[in-house]
Amino acid sequence: MATENPKKMEKQITNPWKWQDQRSYVQAVEVTQIQGTLYVSGQTAISPDGQSSTADMKTQLTEAIQNLEQVVGEAGYDCKNIVRLNIYTTSTADLWPHFPILQDWIAKHGMKQATTLLEVKSLFETLTVELEATVVR
Repeated sequence: MATENPKKMEKQITNPWKWQDQRSYVQAVEVTQIQGTLYVSGQTAISPDGQSSTADMKTQLTEAIQNLEQVVGEAGYDCKNIVRLNIYTTSTADLWPHFPILQDWIAKHGMKQATTLLEVKSLFETLTVELEATVVR
C-alpha cells in the first residue's frame, strides 16, 4: 500500500510594493515541495480543428483563456496553481480595454502569478494574443 506524501506544496509571494495588486500579478513566487510542474505552450484562439481565429481581440482573449483552462485541466492541474503567466500580444493598445477579462479570470481562480506582458510584431497567422503558463502541483 502506497503512503501519501504528507508534504504539501507551498507558495511564498514577494511584493515589495502595492501597485502590482491592481494589475493582477505578483513580483515573485517561490514554490516549495512541488509534486509536479506543467509547462504549457502558448495558448491562442485556435479552434479544436486547428483554425486560427480572425475575431477581434476580446474574442481571441476569451478563447485563449478557455484553451489554457482546457489544457491545464486535462493535464490534471488547477489554474489556481499557475505561477507564471506570459502574455504575448500584437497590440497592447487593443488588449488594454479587455484586460479586465483576464483580471476577472485570475481572480476567479485565486491565482498569484508572476506575469510578463510583451507586444510582439506578429503571432501565428491571424492571432493577436497568446497565453503561456507554468503550473505547479
